[in-house]
Amino acid sequence: QIQLVESGGGLVQAGGSLRLSCAASGRTFSSYAMGWFRQAPGKEREFVATISSSGGSTYYTDSVKGRFSISRDNAKKTVYLEMNSLKPEDTAVYYCGADRTPWRSPNMGIRAIEYDYWGQGTQVTVSS
Repeated sequence: QIQLVESGGGLVQAGGSLRLSCAASGRTFSSYAMGWFRQAPGKEREFVATISSSGGSTYYTDSVKGRFSISRDNAKKTVYLEMNSLKPEDTAVYYCGADRTPWRSPNMGIRAIEYDYWGQGTQVTVSS
């Protein structure tokens, strides 16, 4: 069992930056791959980024490559999403998920159904 709590969302102007955090409880955080997804009003939840349990593998959706960076600190049981050069189209509720499968390769962890646990989400709003 693992519980996830996201934080760090807010209102930012286009071109600005935010750092999201996802804090986990439970003793086995380091054995989970983690992912960030987002959901805009009226749209389905979409993949943003994923990271393997060790942090050695990361993958991103094309629209955020070069702007977002996912990382994790297993000692702190936290995964981060650093978001730079934000655009209005990045506006959404951002969710972190935990996947019992610890490794990552291309096209793994890009579907919400692959994740076993989710946080409650944090709102990110980017104004133009």
